[in-house]
Amino acid sequence: MKIRLFLVWSITIAVLFLIGISSCQPRKKKPVQVETPQKVSTTQPAVAGSTEQPIEVTPGTVLTPRATDSQPLRFTFPTPGPVPVSLWRPPLYDVPWALSPFDHFFFKRPIAANEVNWPLADYRYGAILPKSIFIHTGVDIDAPLHTPIIAAGSGTVLSAGWGLYSGTSEENDPYGLAVTIRHDFGYQGRQLFTIYAHMDRIDVHIGQRVVAGTQLGIVGLTGNTTGPHVHFEVRIEGNSFFSTRNPELWLAPPQGWGVLVGRLYNTNRSLLTGQEVQVTSISSGHKWTVVSYENTTINSDEYYHENLVLSDLPAGDYEIKINYLDHIYLAEITIHPGAVSYFNFHGKYGYDFNLPSAASSEEWNKFLTSVGENP
Repeated sequence: MKIRLFLVWSITIAVLFLIGISSCQPRKKKPVQVETPQKVSTTQPAVAGSTEQPIEVTPGTVLTPRATDSQPLRFTFPTPGPVPVSLWRPPLYDVPWALSPFDHFFFKRPIAANEVNWPLADYRYGAILPKSIFIHTGVDIDAPLHTPIIAAGSGTVLSAGWGLYSGTSEENDPYGLAVTIRHDFGYQGRQLFTIYAHMDRIDVHIGQRVVAGTQLGIVGLTGNTTGPHVHFEVRIEGNSFFSTRNPELWLAPPQGWGVLVGRLYNTNRSLLTGQEVQVTSISSGHKWTVVSYENTTINSDEYYHENLVLSDLPAGDYEIKINYLDHIYLAEITIHPGAVSYFNFHGKYGYDFNLPSAASSEEWNKFLTSVGENP
């Protein structure tokens, strides 16, 4: 009897051990590079708006601007391989958020905070797919299949289904199943739209009123995509490709974090396209690599006229490194909580950190209009 009890006890212990080992096996996930949390002690500033009409960014403001349409461009939406991400993020600033009358962090993320909800690093707005001429007119946010996709702001569903690009119900539309929202608010008297693409299922209908956080559908693989993600666009004034802007300048940053914005020229004042820029945190040593817009016709912000944006940077001091014509140019810049930090690069003349003036911005827009380009 004792021998039998001993055998039963031994077998039970062995089974429990095997169960314990199997339960400790990590779930198969994409490899990540963990960034040490950098907690920023700061008093949250009040939301500031312009003193001039019609710019208003204070909470509760609703603008009713006009909207126009124009013809679409050709594009594609691939998903690159996994990239290093941080496992720690603070909550986002409440929207609308702007410390300057020229900023417009009006939107929440289309993926909730319990999932990765920041843009894929190596296929940002303004990128061009290798061996193609197709411009990326939004950002891709990686997410597991069937993750809920939520509205970035309040408004009305303008379109829902197939055919966002083609205008028909063709199931080979590159956007796949997609939703367009026309928002209740605008910027500088102009209507705002957001686009959510590659859904597996749509949960809203045309004409439906939604608020920030309303579930629009779930992440899928429809359209031109090689992996599950949501393609997100911001359009201003017109609901077309000609009116897209960089979503990283419109999505609210995490609290205590900021956004780096740059305008890169070569020595003769032509825009530097496809220029790699390395950004390194001086305190943590963490590195980010971002590439300037790969085409001079890509829409930039009317004030910043940027051709490079890197969002979601913890506040602190950073080193910028640019290899221009086999010469290394270094500079330091401070990222401020909830704000845009701006720099210019002028080829062999190096850097300056002067913000554009409103007057120079207006003159630049007049010049673009005079030569037939969309400012």
